Amino acid sequence: MTKYGRSPWLDSVSRKRVPAYPSQRGAQQTSVVIVGGGLTGCATAYAFAASGVNVVLVEANQVGRGSTGSATGCVGGEPGPSFVDVEKASGRATARQAFQAWRRAGLDFAALLRRLEIKCGFAAPGAAIVATTPDQAVRLKRDQKARRDAGIDAPLLSARVVKNELGLDASIAIRENGGAVLDPYRACLGLAAAAAVRGAAIFERSTVRKITFGRRKADVVTAAGSIRADRVIIATGVPTPLFKSLARHFWFRTTYLTMTERIPARVRQQLGRRAAALRDLSDPPHLVRWVEDERLLVAGADTPSSDRQRDRVIVQRTGQLMYELSTLYPDISGILPEYGWEAPYARTSDGLPYIGPHRNFPHHLFAFGDSSHGVTGAYLASRMLLRHHLDELEPADRLFSFTRHGG
Repeated sequence: MTKYGRSPWLDSVSRKRVPAYPSQRGAQQTSVVIVGGGLTGCATAYAFAASGVNVVLVEANQVGRGSTGSATGCVGGEPGPSFVDVEKASGRATARQAFQAWRRAGLDFAALLRRLEIKCGFAAPGAAIVATTPDQAVRLKRDQKARRDAGIDAPLLSARVVKNELGLDASIAIRENGGAVLDPYRACLGLAAAAAVRGAAIFERSTVRKITFGRRKADVVTAAGSIRADRVIIATGVPTPLFKSLARHFWFRTTYLTMTERIPARVRQQLGRRAAALRDLSDPPHLVRWVEDERLLVAGADTPSSDRQRDRVIVQRTGQLMYELSTLYPDISGILPEYGWEAPYARTSDGLPYIGPHRNFPHHLFAFGDSSHGVTGAYLASRMLLRHHLDELEPADRLFSFTRHGG
């Protein structure tokens, strides 16, 4: 029977093995408070703690069980929007730097997970952007040309290679270097544990009720206490009710995800080498990856976010995604979905996230608007936020600032 409204990642760890962190109580002082215990928050807590910064992380519920627990688990080398779209919005130099920064972050994130020996099912099968229709082929060739003109490596794959590697009937594809996959929930738990070993204090079930700030300090007020800090980092992915004024920068949307039941071996043999995760150019695009080399996960069918008939919509979108997956892989017709769930997100006008300060909120740093449907942005944000705090910015960091659009 299909499990609706819950991702497989949350079922991958037994309750007995889920770590429990205390609630925040009383008055505390620290250098940095991170609000949000997802992959971005935990990666940031580790980055700060590893650099010797005193840091406290507060999560309203449990670590990793929010947007991270609903993620695809793809470590992609690209920020989501096409190179042509970013170039049109912000210029060739910005597009080149943004894509280079994202790819470097994906590679560095993979290296960190390996170095910390975090057991999260990490594998690096690569990734590809595929064109499944003549119109998509035209757009993909245009994007590939724009990348090459900007000095970005973007090798084209022929239809034969796409068939052999992906088991997909597509005219062409672009190989995306550095693509990997993982269990995002386990990765988040691993980073939280690594941050705690480095001295980070982590609190769960500690909803932030209010944040006030003066000339030198900020006070984060939780349900049972408060924390005074030099810096507050908001790593919630989307603006919470405490930051309603920032909502104007974003479009709030929801993507839907489905994972199949175990696909029989005889069917898997017809689906290529299963050597890469893929993304197509549909509107909205599909993202497809293998899970443990036995199940297919597909994301897509994005809609504007709404709470109306939520459960009914998840069921409907699960059926839609299974049908659309069968058009890509006809051999799976008849395979049932094991899970169907949703993942809300916020998107900026150019598709690149906002990472850094905003002039209306002294002592704050934000990480909002990653619409890539991958987890690379979490690592990118963690390093960028640390550089902001240490005042050691790199040129590419400004590409993700609120001020790039006069915000």
